[in-house]
Amino acid sequence: MQSSRILLTDTNIYMDKNHCGTNIYLRSFLVCIITIPIFICGFSYIGEGLQAKSIFQEANDFFNQGKYEDSLSRYQQIIENNPSVADRVLFEMGIIYAYPKNEKKDFQKALECFQKLIKNYPDSEYRQNSQMMVFQVNNIINKDKIIATQQTQIESSQREVKSKDNEIASLQKKNEMLQQKIETLEQKIFAFRTEPADKILIEKKERRLTLLSKGEAIKTYKIALGGNPIGPKERQGDNKTPEGMYTIDGKNRDSSYHLSLRISYPNEKDKARARELGVSPGGDIMIHGIKNGLGWVGTAHTEIDWTKGCIAVTDEEIEEIDRLAPNGTVVEIRP
Repeated sequence: MQSSRILLTDTNIYMDKNHCGTNIYLRSFLVCIITIPIFICGFSYIGEGLQAKSIFQEANDFFNQGKYEDSLSRYQQIIENNPSVADRVLFEMGIIYAYPKNEKKDFQKALECFQKLIKNYPDSEYRQNSQMMVFQVNNIINKDKIIATQQTQIESSQREVKSKDNEIASLQKKNEMLQQKIETLEQKIFAFRTEPADKILIEKKERRLTLLSKGEAIKTYKIALGGNPIGPKERQGDNKTPEGMYTIDGKNRDSSYHLSLRISYPNEKDKARARELGVSPGGDIMIHGIKNGLGWVGTAHTEIDWTKGCIAVTDEEIEEIDRLAPNGTVVEIRP
């Protein structure tokens, strides 16, 4: 027992230096089983003599080489041929079965070795260490069971979440398809609309143009504005889009921008402001499509404000607006 106590003390020092972050129960477990290389190679063999040292040497060598199956096989031969050292053999076999580096470790067989030693060899110097090992191995087994149960629950939850995600994705896809069908249907219905809009509402901040009839929005469009969009237009060349109340007062199908609807800018308020500033208020403010030859740009044109103060939509959209907004339609342009 004195030799064993010295070895365990040495191992505690080793563990303090190299495994300070290990869980307490696992550290205790490793403190016990890591003694095997020291225990096997450094055992004093007191009372066993040279013969004992010789019969254990091959098993020790196999262990040190990582040949754990061969080591266990040699120990089995030793216990059959030398029953007087059976307690030591059982202890060392139990250690090998539980050794972390043994890829084929078997905690149940380790327990069987330690329990057999405790039962059959009550006076063995390995009895106390075997009892400690039984406690630690059982602790590991129980914790592994808890971890396995938790892992199973986690995997089950993950499968449920994945199933729900798939259901959500499927519903989203169905919703998108339904929305596309609705939009297509609305577009077809809109194409047959003959009642004109009575107002065009332009909201500069939202970059949105809305056709209204009797106060009800019948269609909205995303727009691009003048390159200097904040604030009302004050003078010619300031690249600002006007703000105020106007009307559609003319249409031009020979425009450089596919088709254009002229807005009655400047109104009296715009003219007065320009007079106060001593500048020309400018004019030719339109709702128009994309520059001729560039219609393929489509809705991407709204990614920047690119006009000189006009309101721009796609070529298809200006055709719709033209069809439903006759001359005289009110145009309100809000900041």
